[in-house]
Amino acid sequence: MLARTRAIVLAAGLGTRMKSRLPKVLHSICGRPMIDYVLDAAEAATGGRPVVVWSPPVEAVRDAVAGRADIARQAEPRGTGDALAAGLAAIVPLAAGSAEQILVLSGDVPLVEVDLLDALLAAHLDSSAVISLVSVVTTDPGRLGRVVRDDEGAIERIVEARDATDDELEIDEINSGLYAFDAEWVRARIRDLQPSAVTGELYVTDLVALARADGRQVGSLQVGDDGTLDGINDRAQLAQATFAMQVRINERHLLAGVTMLDPTTAHVDASVILDADVTLEPNVILRGSTRVGAGTVIGAGSQLTDTIIGRGCRVQASVLESSEVEDEVQIGPFAHLRPGSSIGTGVKLGNYAEVKNSRLDAGVQQHHMSYIGDAHVGARTNIGAGTITANYDGKRKSRTTIGTDAFIGVDTMLIAPVDIGPGARTGAGAVVNRDVPAGKLAIGVPARLRDPRPEPGEPPPGEAAPG
Repeated sequence: MLARTRAIVLAAGLGTRMKSRLPKVLHSICGRPMIDYVLDAAEAATGGRPVVVWSPPVEAVRDAVAGRADIARQAEPRGTGDALAAGLAAIVPLAAGSAEQILVLSGDVPLVEVDLLDALLAAHLDSSAVISLVSVVTTDPGRLGRVVRDDEGAIERIVEARDATDDELEIDEINSGLYAFDAEWVRARIRDLQPSAVTGELYVTDLVALARADGRQVGSLQVGDDGTLDGINDRAQLAQATFAMQVRINERHLLAGVTMLDPTTAHVDASVILDADVTLEPNVILRGSTRVGAGTVIGAGSQLTDTIIGRGCRVQASVLESSEVEDEVQIGPFAHLRPGSSIGTGVKLGNYAEVKNSRLDAGVQQHHMSYIGDAHVGARTNIGAGTITANYDGKRKSRTTIGTDAFIGVDTMLIAPVDIGPGARTGAGAVVNRDVPAGKLAIGVPARLRDPRPEPGEPPPGEAAPG
C-alpha cells in the first residue's frame, strides 16, 4: 500500500464482442462482476478508493460500483486516452495534496493480482520514470499493442495492432494495459494526445512517445504470459477466466482444510465461506452468501444458494436456497429447501421432502414426498410420507402450526390455517380442515376428532392408571 497513489479503472468500453446487453465488466465470474476483482486489487495496492471511468452507453457500471469507488464520466467512448483524462479530472489536483502517482488498470482484467501491482508501483517509485508499464512476452500477441524498443532496449513507443506495420506485428512483447504514471506529468501531457489516423481514438499508449519526446524515462516490468493479464472480450475468454478464478478459489479452500473429492467439478463462488473439515463431493455448486460448518458433507449434485449450514450435517443431491440449517441435520437425497426455511438441530429430511418459508424445530423427521410450506413444526414431530400443508386457497396464503411430539400420518393433508396441538396425531389419508387439540387423533375425510387408541398397557382416556 502506497500513500498518495490513486487508481483509475477504465471501464467505459462497450464490449461489443460479448454480444450482450449487460456491460462487459459486469459479467459474472464466480458470483461477482469481473470489475469487482479489479477494484479489490486496486484498493489493496493503493489503500484508497479507486476511480472508475464509465460512459453513458454502460451507465449500469456507474450504479454497480458507486458504493465502493469514485466515478468519472467519459461523455463518449473515444479511446483509452480520453478515458484516462476523464479519470484524472475526477481526482483532486496535486496542488491540493492529492495523488503523486496514478495507477491505471482495465476493468476487464479480473485476474490481475495485487502482488504485481505492488511490484509495479515499487519499481516506478525507485526510478525516475514518468511512466512505468507491465509488458508481456507471448507467442500469440493477437490484437494487442506491441512494445517497440530502441537499439539499447529502452521503450520507444507502443503501437496498437490496428496501426502497426507488418514488421511491428512480428514483435512478441505486448502492452498489458497496466500503468503507473507520475501524476503531475500525466496531467500536463494528457491534453496533447492526438486522435489515431486509423480509428480516430485517443490512446493511452501514445503517452509513451510523448514521454520520450520530453526526454523522460519510460520504465517497464516484464512478465511471462501466464494468462493473469488477459483482457476479456468475448464469452470464450470469460469462460477461461472463470475457470482460472475457480482454480484459485478452490485452492484457497483446500489449503484451509476443505476436502474436495474432485476440485475440477466444485463450483464455489468467491463469497462462499467453508470451515475446515467440510467435504465437497463431485458436481457441487455453492453460490452467494453460503456458509458451511465444520464436518459437514455436501453430497454430489447438491446446489446451495445463500444458505447457512451448521456443523456435522449431510446434504445429499439436494437444492437449498436462502435457508438456515442447524447442526447434525440430514437432508435428501433430492430434497428442496426453498427461501425462508429454518431447520433445527438433528432434523431429518427424506427423499423429495420440500420445505418453504417454514421452521422445523429440533428432532423433526419429515419423510419422503412431503411438502411443508408456511408452517412451524414443533420438536420431535414426525411428518409422514406424502404429507402436504395446503397453504394457498387461491387468494391468500395461511400458516399451519404443528406442536411438539405430534405424529402426522402418511398422506395427511393439512388445510391451512390449522393448528395441530402437542402430541396430537392424524390417521393415514386424513384431510384436516380444523384444529386438532393436544393429544387428540384426527382421521377421515374430512377429519373427525377422537381420542387415540391407548397403547398396550396404557389406561383408556379418562381413567387413572392402576396404582
